[in-house]
Amino acid sequence: MATVKAQMSKLRELRQQLDEAADRQISLTDPDARSMATSGRGTGIVGYNVQTAVDLKHHLIVAHEVTNVGHDRTQLAGMASKAKEAIGQESITALADRGYFRSEEILQCEKLDIVALVPKPQTSNNRAAGLFDKRDFVYIEANDQFRCPAGERAIRRFTRVEAGLTLHRYWSSACPRCPMKAKCTTGEYRRISRWEHEAVLDRMQTRLDQRIDSARERRQTVEHPFATLKAWMGATHFLTKTLPKVRTEISSHVLAYNLKRMLRLFGTASLIQAMRA
Repeated sequence: MATVKAQMSKLRELRQQLDEAADRQISLTDPDARSMATSGRGTGIVGYNVQTAVDLKHHLIVAHEVTNVGHDRTQLAGMASKAKEAIGQESITALADRGYFRSEEILQCEKLDIVALVPKPQTSNNRAAGLFDKRDFVYIEANDQFRCPAGERAIRRFTRVEAGLTLHRYWSSACPRCPMKAKCTTGEYRRISRWEHEAVLDRMQTRLDQRIDSARERRQTVEHPFATLKAWMGATHFLTKTLPKVRTEISSHVLAYNLKRMLRLFGTASLIQAMRA
């Protein structure tokens, strides 16, 4: 009974620490480690999130970072900015997967003269349900209106802030009597939202439509170094604990990778000569 009571007391202390933690996570093995999402639904692994920026031509890691944030949505602008600074270019193109899509990050990239190419996740279930989705509504910038599939105009009705984003809401007065209503919405009106900086996302989508191989280019570029590093590190990956030490560990791996890659590309003599210059 004494052992059970002691354990219960310890669990109550942990519960209090959990309630006080900003992200409601506690790692008893490594205080800085956090749960990272994996490809399996509802699954995760406790560890760190390694970010890399890899150049398209030589597959060299030009910038890297380690965080304990369990997603990539807030990493795009920061990593692209580091890559831009590392290679000394006034403008770069940044390719990323859907996990990096966040409106504010893409807007920040444009402000930093970084051309972002990030596919937008399809979160709406309308098309699967046989309904029109937002892609079927054409925005007319000159009039600040949408043209719906039936040819009617949806005008701006009001503006509100959702999750920190200023959104405009549009709908057409013709919705209740529209002959195509059954294929559009189950409500009385089909309401369309548009972010105040949506033009930034429209320009990015145009670039993606013109560069249809961008997703393949990204996979062939950034996944190559990741696979190599993971093979070197083994199944346990990091051997150190706490964020500063893990950052040092991954920096050592990145340095070794880049050196071996440059030796492969340029040869020993040329590389030594370049390093001495």
